[in-house]
Amino acid sequence: MKEDERYAAVAACKWADEVVPNAPYNTTVEILKEHNIDFCVHGDDITTMADGTDCYQAVKDAGLYRECKRTVGVSTTELVGRMLLMTRDHHKRRASTSSNTSIMSTFDTSEIGPFSANGAKTATVSHFLPTSRRIVQFSEGREPKPTDKVIYVDGTFDLFHVGHIEFLKRAKALGDFLIVGIHDDQTVNAIKGANYPLMNLHERALSVLACRYVDEVIIGAPYSVTDEILKGEYKVSLVVHGTTHLEKDVDGRDPYELPKKLGIYKQIETPKSTITTEDIIHRIIENRKMFEERQRRKKAKAELERQKEMEEKTRNK
Repeated sequence: MKEDERYAAVAACKWADEVVPNAPYNTTVEILKEHNIDFCVHGDDITTMADGTDCYQAVKDAGLYRECKRTVGVSTTELVGRMLLMTRDHHKRRASTSSNTSIMSTFDTSEIGPFSANGAKTATVSHFLPTSRRIVQFSEGREPKPTDKVIYVDGTFDLFHVGHIEFLKRAKALGDFLIVGIHDDQTVNAIKGANYPLMNLHERALSVLACRYVDEVIIGAPYSVTDEILKGEYKVSLVVHGTTHLEKDVDGRDPYELPKKLGIYKQIETPKSTITTEDIIHRIIENRKMFEERQRRKKAKAELERQKEMEEKTRNK
């Protein structure tokens, strides 16, 4: 994503209170003081400058650094790899009887070696499965009031981006409680084909739940809006859709036939409607050589970081 798009994406995260544009890669004590920041938080992987020095060494030395565990198998690098592979491998179901089943599967990627997380011969695809605890952490945890106007939107929400955010923001403004239905991987693949979706259902659900405009998510919502959606656990007052191209359901029907018939359907314009998942994929593919070169540099840098991490562990023994 472009710089302004990344700012907007972070600003829409419900845990973010303020975005600092043009932040330096090397975090200093002075930067923290300038923005009244108590401490800096990063994942449990070392991030270094081009010369191999730790980007957070200054704040670590000052006791202003905290660390949290990163999510295995979820990274920008892996998503870029999936885009360039254009494979459906991330939709394949794993054998549930396997005793040593991993949340990661691997496949040959000689075509996109620079994007492999573990060398030039294989790339990994996440079968990331969140626990109920993680879903609760992401969930807003509130119910609509009896007087609340409940809005329902649905979609794939693949590679969650600023176009999605602007749409959800405008949909939420039409009512009080926003429910987002997210279609499962098999449904999306049957409708869109190719290797869609790039992110699996659980990854997409957590991406949407992290958005400050979303109150509830229906995981695995039907492609066509049903009575169960409209009159089930929540009484939906309005079903909203954007101006993006709408695919028919597999049976050829309009997926919004029911809410249109009931007079509770509304189409809205969004200022960022030109930014789509397909647009982001095209950016990656069109700039493939540039991304490959960046990944080669990242790979060399990652090796330096691994060596530095091993040295730190040795010193701390």
